[in-house]
Amino acid sequence: MSKNFFSNDLIDWFEINKREMPWRKNKKFYNIWLSEVMLQQTQVKTVIPYYNKWLKNCPTLKSVALSSEEKILKLWEGLGYYSRARNFKKACEYIYRNNINLDEIKYNQFLDLPGVGSYTAAAVFSISKNEVYPVIDGNVKRVLSRLLRIKNDPNLHLDQINKFLLKNISKDNPCDFNQGLMELGATICRPQKANCKVCPIKNYCNGYKKNDYMLYPIKIKKTKKPHYIIVAGIIRYKEKIIISKRKPEAMLGGLWEFPGGKIKKNETHEECLKREVLEEINIKIKNLHYLGHIKHAYSHFSITLHSYECDYDSGKIKAIECAEVKKIKLSEITKYAFPKANHKILELLKIKYFN
Repeated sequence: MSKNFFSNDLIDWFEINKREMPWRKNKKFYNIWLSEVMLQQTQVKTVIPYYNKWLKNCPTLKSVALSSEEKILKLWEGLGYYSRARNFKKACEYIYRNNINLDEIKYNQFLDLPGVGSYTAAAVFSISKNEVYPVIDGNVKRVLSRLLRIKNDPNLHLDQINKFLLKNISKDNPCDFNQGLMELGATICRPQKANCKVCPIKNYCNGYKKNDYMLYPIKIKKTKKPHYIIVAGIIRYKEKIIISKRKPEAMLGGLWEFPGGKIKKNETHEECLKREVLEEINIKIKNLHYLGHIKHAYSHFSITLHSYECDYDSGKIKAIECAEVKKIKLSEITKYAFPKANHKILELLKIKYFN
């Protein structure tokens, strides 16, 4: 296989067929880094409005470094995988504090920053600096699984994939080579409906030649995700409601939520909520009234979240199993960053009180 023909055919196709994306208009290191962090396990159409909103509020690395975590999480609210936002802020703080010039930063130096793995480093350096680093994401794995007819989970053959890319990547234009391969996987070599007739590299593809490309990548049987029952309380305290902030090391750390937690075996909703609230913020509650329930899926598990309105009864409010507790007016709630599941509770509240 001629690496020149393969690379040229791919890059020529990309130049004509690439989709418009805001980060493709400005390839500054900061912009590409931000886009790559946001795009991890998230669709392009979801990321675009978040990316634009972020740059309006934090147009530079310095603005991220000097922003509060509260502001950063609020900008990220709803995008999920919040550790990405916290790590991005930590990395920006480190660069700003140590006066590192992004135009001069080295690959290994960047790789050492919080939240930066080999994929992110390779993508940012190849796209922003046009340096020769192969980029391997889910789309690339699928394309090369079919092209090479990899007869196993592609994650077990990353050395083979990387070797192929190093051999064939354009040394003159690694930026468009990598973007082209990812774009091909996203728009042509798709999981269910591959459009081989218009694929620019079909003549190099062993799966296409054997007409068995849809067998690849080899599908690994997924284990069933656990499901949990969660109960949360909208606790009234005089004219306000009580919210708690998750500990930074916890899942969804730094976000606010309505106090509550996971139900135990043979426990009723009411018993669960009373126990969790006492354990979490040291108070007793009364007058529980069912508001409604929602279902929500995370990457590794799913939940059914039951919500109750209730009143403060007794006890000194203090953060025990959370980072912080606040009493706020319901009208102020949009100032705080909440997990997506809690947003669905907010919708129930909005229907009841504001419609």
